[in-house]
Amino acid sequence: MAAKANPANGLFEFLLQMGDNCLILAHRNSQWCGHAPALEEDIAISNISLDLIGQTQLWLGLAGEVEGKGRVADDLAYLRDAFDFRNLLLLERPNEDFGLTLMRQFLFDAWHLPMLKGLMTSTDKRIAEIAEKSVKEVAYHLERSSELIIRLGDGSTESHRRMQTSLDELWSYTGEMLDFDDLDAALVAEGVLPQSESIASAWKEHVTDALKLATLTTPDSDFVRRGGKNGIHSEHLGFVLAEMQFLQRAYPGAVW
Repeated sequence: MAAKANPANGLFEFLLQMGDNCLILAHRNSQWCGHAPALEEDIAISNISLDLIGQTQLWLGLAGEVEGKGRVADDLAYLRDAFDFRNLLLLERPNEDFGLTLMRQFLFDAWHLPMLKGLMTSTDKRIAEIAEKSVKEVAYHLERSSELIIRLGDGSTESHRRMQTSLDELWSYTGEMLDFDDLDAALVAEGVLPQSESIASAWKEHVTDALKLATLTTPDSDFVRRGGKNGIHSEHLGFVLAEMQFLQRAYPGAVW
């Protein structure tokens, strides 16, 4: 059974969402290390994973402080079960194809950057500082993923087909990132989070423009797959955690 979010602890829940998003995407991307289709892409996607792991440590570290139970970033990363994770369903999708990996990165980056820009003016100075540290890295992530989407979408017949197939497969997962629930609304009212409309508008504008240049067709569907932000995940997250958490589970308390 999924753990329900606690309205009294909305800040903790939000910090988990930000940290878990970075953590799960970083792990998915790291699975390409040594397996990407070109050396340049292998190095690039590994470096993006490292950026996201660094951001994970900041978000989950702050989450542990806010929770006040003595848990640190490693505890939250390695000692929680799937129903305690708050990442978007989009990010736990299997890699399958490198085109799908790139499309997933692009769709997330287009949300991640405006979210961080909005958080830079948060009334919570700790959040604003993390956002300021992360925004330059994510600006590069979005620039890179946008260029690749456009190049491949408007490339050969085969590359276009793969990018369109990836977009069609992932589109129903994008709506979840644009949803602001009751917990988020309370933080918006306090000035901790930016307005949801501004994030959604920025995401839609960038995605629409990039897909047009890529000659890709935006799927005509309003169906949205939700659940990740409330701890309701696909079976894929369990496999991610089994791999990612194995060492800590096998050797409790082990440190470098």
